[in-house]
Amino acid sequence: MSSYPPVKKPTQEAASSAHKIRIVLSSRKVPALETACKQLVAGAKNHDLRVKGPIRMPTKTLRITTMKSPCGEGTITFDRFQMRVHKRVIDLVSPSELVKKITSINIESGVDVEVTIADSA
Repeated sequence: MSSYPPVKKPTQEAASSAHKIRIVLSSRKVPALETACKQLVAGAKNHDLRVKGPIRMPTKTLRITTMKSPCGEGTITFDRFQMRVHKRVIDLVSPSELVKKITSINIESGVDVEVTIADSA
């Protein structure tokens, strides 16, 4: 006798209709990004889907250094500008029909959404 419960294998219909879905959210504004992630995860959990995430990816920092003086004369002083791009990844396993229902939330401006669908097999 085994102490582990028997493993239930998914039926062919459920396995064929399920897809691995990766939603990548990126923004310069962290609060807007976090609220969009919370709404997506809450919508997926309402439909009883398997959810992984939001997974925080490393922040990309884009830096530009320029001289303050337009002609190059005078004291040599510089302006330093930077833009930080924050990224979150959410993985779902669901039928592709439910993706439209989940992603139909109102997302603030400045948040970029990229949805990738692949077969789970």
